[in-house]
Amino acid sequence: MTSTYPYAAAPTVRLTVAQAVVRFLANQWSERDGHEQRLIAGCFGIFGHGNVAGVGQALLQDQVSADADGSAGDEGDTDGAAQHLPYYLARNEQGAVHAASAYAKTKDRLQTLAVTTSIGPGATNMVTGAALATTNRLPVLLLPSDQFATRYPDPVLQQLEDPRSLDVSVNDAFKPVSRFWDRINRPEQLIPSLLAAMRVLTDPAETGAVTICLPQDVQAEAFDWPTELFAKRVWHVARPVPEPAALQRAVAAIKSAERPLLVAGGGVIYSGASEALRAFATATGIPVADTQAGKGAINWDHPLSVGGVGSTGNSAANTLAREADLVIGVGTRYSDFTTASHTVFASPDVRFVNVNVLPFDAAKHSATMVVADAREALTALQGALEGWTTGAAYQQRAADLWAEWDRVIDECYHRDHQPLPAQTEVFGALNELMGDRDVVINAAGSMPGDLQALWRARTPEQYHLEYAYSCMGYEIPAAMGVRLALDSDGHEDRQVVAIVGDGTYQMMPMELATIVSEGLKVIVVLLQNHGFASIGALSESRGSQRFGTRYRMRNPESGRLDGANVPFDLAANAASWGADVLRCTGIEEFRAHYATAAASDRPTVLYIETDLTGPNPPGHAWWDVPVSEVSELESTQRAHAEYAEEKKAQRHHL
Repeated sequence: MTSTYPYAAAPTVRLTVAQAVVRFLANQWSERDGHEQRLIAGCFGIFGHGNVAGVGQALLQDQVSADADGSAGDEGDTDGAAQHLPYYLARNEQGAVHAASAYAKTKDRLQTLAVTTSIGPGATNMVTGAALATTNRLPVLLLPSDQFATRYPDPVLQQLEDPRSLDVSVNDAFKPVSRFWDRINRPEQLIPSLLAAMRVLTDPAETGAVTICLPQDVQAEAFDWPTELFAKRVWHVARPVPEPAALQRAVAAIKSAERPLLVAGGGVIYSGASEALRAFATATGIPVADTQAGKGAINWDHPLSVGGVGSTGNSAANTLAREADLVIGVGTRYSDFTTASHTVFASPDVRFVNVNVLPFDAAKHSATMVVADAREALTALQGALEGWTTGAAYQQRAADLWAEWDRVIDECYHRDHQPLPAQTEVFGALNELMGDRDVVINAAGSMPGDLQALWRARTPEQYHLEYAYSCMGYEIPAAMGVRLALDSDGHEDRQVVAIVGDGTYQMMPMELATIVSEGLKVIVVLLQNHGFASIGALSESRGSQRFGTRYRMRNPESGRLDGANVPFDLAANAASWGADVLRCTGIEEFRAHYATAAASDRPTVLYIETDLTGPNPPGHAWWDVPVSEVSELESTQRAHAEYAEEKKAQRHHL
């Protein structure tokens, strides 16, 4: 095996594989619309025996070099000066990936972070994070360590043995949740692998988790690398324009519609197409509904904005969706919540026009496909539709429906529910207190549904919901990623607010310690209701009587978890990580404490108890959660009869 690059004319530098990875990543840039930025802005990690002497040594050497240079590789430093890779010590590998995903989401997928781990459990802790990133189409670079390529220490500590093949490791679990996966068994393999990884990270259609597995012995192996590998490299993020014929077909479909509805997904925001969307809606008179990822793409008070659509949508958007004869999906992947499990687009003759950079999504629901960047497509469609608009009566109907729902929002935000407030009152206070470009973060439980139905998003930046994987535990590490992203752009004045319930808090509170150690200003709103509000309500509606959805002590008489509340003190737990904690006994005190937290320069947790059973916003669409066909329980029997009736509305769009 050679340890030298074979092309003799190329000048080389001798580095370990790990040192080469760090130096390469520090010099990768992305560009869109003439703006360049570091592609890999830093590296999260937790060191173990699999990476401490490989990637860990390389990051240390890079930091020592940065100290000597007096530079950390600043964002604006594009003149060829040495670049370096900042390192952040996480407390949980899954949390590190969530933070990287949130960073990439905040940066509109033009920048991201890497994550390094040891082998075995350190590596597999990242699998959930990888699935979240890929499901959400967010670029993250994962560098799990792997078992020895030489196989001398076999099995090494934490190695999973597979008698079918000696080349299988736990890192193979990353294959189905990664958009690109490779294992580097020889130094020479690293060059094409790194280049392929950067291609996927900067591809708006194919991006997601990118995994390069690094055997721990290979990390430390030296090789003579071509110096050209470490030169500044700019990856240009494409804006595909619509094919003329596809544009003509889409225009024809729109002009033939009487009740079109546009559904804005996350692709609108990632494309920076919000201004184009507002202009398109204004020019054509087409109402705009939004998905969880697309909320804020159009400001809530635009005359043609009708809010969230689907299972957790509102009455205005869902009424228009049921009546629509044409649905224009822009940058959406049509999750089952958006389609209400294929029931909300109910018109027998409904057709679809889908604008998406990914053909897989553009083809959904037998649509007329426009495979293109959202901004470019909306601009082209507006130009081609010049002079055409929906009828005045239709636009007025959309406005009237929204005005009716807007009154419901006010009711939900100001219920004065006793003895404990409804969580919607907390959301209302935040919606009124937060600035237009502050960021609210949430992911799982009943909160995303309430937020999609109620939140009045004023800018594309304000609403940060992870609802593709809807992963409990995302919010606190995500706040860390968002804060790092905003601070890197000089937006220290913008608030970052993560809302967590007691269930999701217990999944991953430990990144509060990372937030504290990094001196990051975030606000965590911790709602304590002693159970799972969302799944409890779902359980009750499906005949399962909220079984197993409350945090209760084991009752020695019944043998069930139906005793007193578990006496944990989550506020004290939050304080133990080093954050400031303010306990709120009601909405007015919550408002006052929020002002205190916003004025502070430290991470602050606002703790408030809320009612487990709501009241929540009224529902206006279905979600397909199957109910047992046979049961001894009357509640389940009733629920199955209702389920069978509701399922009759389900359809494929052909």
